[in-house]
Amino acid sequence: MRAVVQRVSEAQVSIGGTAVGAIGRGLLILLGVGHGDTEAEAERLWSKISRLRVFEDADGKTNLALSDVGGSVLVVSQFTLFANCKKGNRPSFTEAGAPDEANRLYTWFVERARRDAARVETGRFGADMQVNLVNDGPFTLWLDTDAL
Repeated sequence: MRAVVQRVSEAQVSIGGTAVGAIGRGLLILLGVGHGDTEAEAERLWSKISRLRVFEDADGKTNLALSDVGGSVLVVSQFTLFANCKKGNRPSFTEAGAPDEANRLYTWFVERARRDAARVETGRFGADMQVNLVNDGPFTLWLDTDAL
């Protein structure tokens, strides 16, 4: 499982010009599910993300986690995080999880996040989405459960 995590002051995901999810201060998580991923990877990834100290304290140091600042979460499915660009110029997505299983694990991850975060918004799995954000910092992290 892979995630691009961005600290944002605001973020929104729209489908066909209509906002379906929006947050203020918090984390935008672009989430990709790969072949062989399970709830164990989803749990490990959420556990890491939820405890990341990426928000600034009163001294300007990144010492605070999502719960410390009452931050929100926007989770957007992103199978392209599993793109393989080794051969040619057209990415291959064969390493991404099968759609039914990826959707199940995406939903599982979102529900798991809802147990901890004050507010969790989502995009729509498999939809053509437009994501707007104000990256605070900018602060962006790449996480892969194979490396956690």
